[in-house]
Amino acid sequence: MPILRIALAQTNPVVGDIDGNAEQILNAAERAQAAGVHLLAAGEMSLTGYPVEDLVLRQAFIDAGKRRVTRLAEELGERGCGDVAVVMGYVDSDGPTDPGPRSTHGPRNTLALLQHGEVKFTYFKHHLPNYGVFDEARYFVRGDELTVARIGGVDVAFVICEDMWQDGGPFPAAAQSGAGLIVSINASPYDRSKERTRQQLLARRAQETRAHIAYVNIVGGQDDLVFDGSSTVVDPQGKQVARGRRFVEDFLVTELDLPGPDGLDIANTADNAMTVRYVTLSSDQLPRPGTVAANDVVPELSDTGEIWEALRLGLADYATKNRFASVVLGLSGGIDSALVAALACDAVGAENVWAYAMPTQYSSQHSLDDAADLAKRCGLHFHEVQVQPVVDAFLSEMSLSGLALENLQARVRGTILMSLSNQHGHLVLATGNKSEYAVGYSTLYGDSAGGFAPIKDVPKTTVYELARWRNAQARARGEVEPIPENSIQKPPSAELRPDQLDSDSLPDYEVLDAILEAYIDRDQGRDELVAAGYPVDLVRTVTGLVDGAEYKRRQSAPGTKISAKSFGRDRRLPITNRFRGGLDGNV
Repeated sequence: MPILRIALAQTNPVVGDIDGNAEQILNAAERAQAAGVHLLAAGEMSLTGYPVEDLVLRQAFIDAGKRRVTRLAEELGERGCGDVAVVMGYVDSDGPTDPGPRSTHGPRNTLALLQHGEVKFTYFKHHLPNYGVFDEARYFVRGDELTVARIGGVDVAFVICEDMWQDGGPFPAAAQSGAGLIVSINASPYDRSKERTRQQLLARRAQETRAHIAYVNIVGGQDDLVFDGSSTVVDPQGKQVARGRRFVEDFLVTELDLPGPDGLDIANTADNAMTVRYVTLSSDQLPRPGTVAANDVVPELSDTGEIWEALRLGLADYATKNRFASVVLGLSGGIDSALVAALACDAVGAENVWAYAMPTQYSSQHSLDDAADLAKRCGLHFHEVQVQPVVDAFLSEMSLSGLALENLQARVRGTILMSLSNQHGHLVLATGNKSEYAVGYSTLYGDSAGGFAPIKDVPKTTVYELARWRNAQARARGEVEPIPENSIQKPPSAELRPDQLDSDSLPDYEVLDAILEAYIDRDQGRDELVAAGYPVDLVRTVTGLVDGAEYKRRQSAPGTKISAKSFGRDRRLPITNRFRGGLDGNV
């Protein structure tokens, strides 16, 4: 059978950095040439970055990408990589940038194959996702033609991301064509439930088409999304032949024995949604490279380990891609700020992390001690700023008490951190978790102030899991545990009034997080929560807090998505909203 050596380039593109992204592809092509690779694939929109959102409405952006593709094909030849068939993704257009709802022309999510200094063909994505974080139906016009290219005597079909996730269209057409290999380029964002589902889907699609599938995914953080890589090759039985690393750039080389065009016995699976176009690049078998390709399957990460890596990469790339050299946060001695500090040290280096304790008259000495302890363990910059004199200056001009006084303390702290950001160029990290954001247990322009919220999508119970996991990793490596045990063990408190505890205002976090996961992530209504055994009053209280805090969340900083439904582009509810869904008679 013909031999085809393929490489999957798991690059980390930056949206809009077309030249920088092109250089990543060129570097990968040079590696491919040196490794004797016949076919190199980079990810979905690896040239333009993903998601590009409303940039797609700018003709200048589309034109810049199209010009760069043409030039990229030429540069591959100039660098001695012209024989390698290079597949990559970008935004193209065959019509106006604002096509209208019924147009068959307009912006396209596009795959291009480059070889011998030319763009040999393009393929337009067929299935356009329009759920969760995706808005592709808003921006793109779908394609209805599948391209099958004969490369080294093997028929290879090419698809883009969602084409694999949806039934019908490209995959039945690829099966009917008799393709021995299907290459899928992807920009598939991470959430904690996706990897297992993704690998199961790859296996099923391979079995359905009786073809090898090469799946390449981009990696890196983009605003509130993070892409995890995990590029994979599976055989027609669905077995993994090779898999790349997660949350880091990688270059995966795999050598495959593939059937020729007549080597498969595929039943007729005609799909009227797609036509098939055949392109011949090389009919004869390509020479076997002299070097050996190692087909590696990288071990999987633990569930908690993958969350940590997603958060680390999301924070690191948000800072570096937005040109922040350092970060600053308030370090209270509690678990949330302790976790964010340890995460920041892993993401940008302890030498670039600045933490400030900002005590008031209600701050406990043990909290200040725990904050100082963490700073020493992590080796970050640590300072103390007294907040109470500033609060007293406000109170000398106005009378505040109760919640207003509590919020004033938080807002003074927020002002201090934002001022330090202005003075020194730090990125301010908000330290709130998903449970707090969900129920509004935060102060606008206070503890929620910041440019990025690293654990915004992390429930409180998972905060504790991550802290214990990170300490366990340190112990296993013979390092100092970054998070003090006191910060993990003590009851959580905002310390904005005497003897304050979170439990004064909120149910136990184990119970709260279970209700929030059902109500937010799975969109269960109040009646369903009561039917699941939660008390009516508790359901009414928690869901009322969630609904009432929508205006706060709209003003919060972005943070890395790790759950099935994060706040922001994932979950979109009106601020002005009186629907209560059953318990209050509004159904």
